[in-house]
Amino acid sequence: MKRSLLAAALLLLYGCGSSPHSPEERYFLVASNIKVPYWQEAGAGLSKAARQLQVRAEMVGPETYDPKQEQAEFQRILKLKPSGIMISPADPNLLKDDINSAITSGIPVITMDSDAPESKRLMFIGTNNYQAGLMGGRAAAREMHGKGNVVVFITAKQANLEERLKGYRDAFESSPQIKIVEVVDIHGDPRVAFDRTMEIITKGKPQVDAFVSTESMSAKEVADVLDRKNAKGKTVVGMDAVAGTLEGVEKGLIAVTVVQKPFTMAFYGLKILDDLNHHKPESLDRFWAQDTQAPIPTFVDTGATLIDKHNLAAFRRASDSSRAGS
Repeated sequence: MKRSLLAAALLLLYGCGSSPHSPEERYFLVASNIKVPYWQEAGAGLSKAARQLQVRAEMVGPETYDPKQEQAEFQRILKLKPSGIMISPADPNLLKDDINSAITSGIPVITMDSDAPESKRLMFIGTNNYQAGLMGGRAAAREMHGKGNVVVFITAKQANLEERLKGYRDAFESSPQIKIVEVVDIHGDPRVAFDRTMEIITKGKPQVDAFVSTESMSAKEVADVLDRKNAKGKTVVGMDAVAGTLEGVEKGLIAVTVVQKPFTMAFYGLKILDDLNHHKPESLDRFWAQDTQAPIPTFVDTGATLIDKHNLAAFRRASDSSRAGS
């Protein structure tokens, strides 16, 4: 009898497991190129957090790299009056006014993966991109034994990638015999990396000893070219843990890759948005970065790690174990 009464009391207290959230709550993650594996991983993190919170959450944005279309998607969802928005700005200057407009209207906005620090966004969650560039640069310098010419692949104007490039440049300063001879803007299209690498390897000009990817797509394209042309003695440094890049590491075509945590960014980011929606600060439109009693941090670093042939198996086991428990 006592157990029955206790069970009934718990049901009344917790509402049969019902969610404290309203059915009207709706959150969005806005990005560009959302069909690439990196963003699919982020989408998985978003979905898991949404299931735990029992809220609706959706990833939207163009399927190719298209900053203006990403802006159009942001403007579209803003009209839906969402409970919160997480965005990875392809062009932070283009999206600055839209982010500010959302904040002014009382909608929490945080950035992830790529920041828009000049906007009124509440915080940034993602990789310390400068440190990731330093990490990759130091690894490249070790593999190159401190000398050689480097080609870097980037998507220009994307803040996170520019920060990584700066990290690479600073890392190479301690190795004066290493020179970046070309920075290739792939415009978010990995085929550009394939074509340029093929041209370099076929013509032998410029003399290139290493290829560096600041984004997730180009390293596997470089590895494909080196494999097809049987080009030896080249150092490739990748970015992220997409399947083609990890296969390149396994085959010895890619020396090392700097791995981020897009799943964690989106997973934790949604929980932050949910908290901001339910426990809004007195005003969203404040310079929280300058407030020593701010209720939110300015930056949450989700971390990055180096993966090479020596720790690849352990990394895959850990990843497989996490997916099995999702």
